[in-house]
Amino acid sequence: MSSTQPSKPATGNPLLKWIYLALAIAGAVLPWLANIEFIREYGSSFDLGLFVQLANANPAAGSLSRDLAIGATAVVIWIVQESRRLEMRGLAWVLLCSVTVAFACGAPLFLYLRERRLAELGAEGSPLA
Repeated sequence: MSSTQPSKPATGNPLLKWIYLALAIAGAVLPWLANIEFIREYGSSFDLGLFVQLANANPAAGSLSRDLAIGATAVVIWIVQESRRLEMRGLAWVLLCSVTVAFACGAPLFLYLRERRLAELGAEGSPLA
């Protein structure tokens, strides 16, 4: 006879939470250092058209740009669904950071908030997690 124990809710991973937060910070700083370099080199403002043109200036750059666009789109869809499923706070900040700062900031920020929410749900004994 095998006895099955009820599964306990996820509690989040404290170390992973801080790794995600560090990645969110790096994802904000490092792309913007490159953006500042772009602004210094190509003019005093951020020329989005020129930025996109240069992001597709050769096959390697075009591959990376398309890879990011498709991957980020899929992840943003998941972020919205997962945020709703877990009844998370902060989705607007994640989406705003993703489009104004960098996706490399928004995605790890979401993962940080998700780990924090999983810990809350685990403490509550919620079946959502």
